[in-house]
Amino acid sequence: MPYTPDLVHELNTLIRFDLATSQQGIKVHKTADPDVIAATRRLHAKGLLTQADGGYLTGLGRDAAEHAQAMLTILTSSASSSSVLLRDLA
Repeated sequence: MPYTPDLVHELNTLIRFDLATSQQGIKVHKTADPDVIAATRRLHAKGLLTQADGGYLTGLGRDAAEHAQAMLTILTSSASSSSVLLRDLA
């Protein structure tokens, strides 16, 4: 199953969290992009966020955010690093 636009918005929301601390959340205001508002509400409904307008990551949300941020790091790394990673997976 490919990433849908809704999933991409959810991933983009998850990467906004600072994983260095559990004391910092996010607040999505009613004037934010409607896609961001909807993604935040979906993440809350899935049990990844404590509030429908953001809040803090739940335990599951933290796991998802860690994976989302790791994936972004891997996919945006330099080509030489990617070829080493791909070679190691082969």
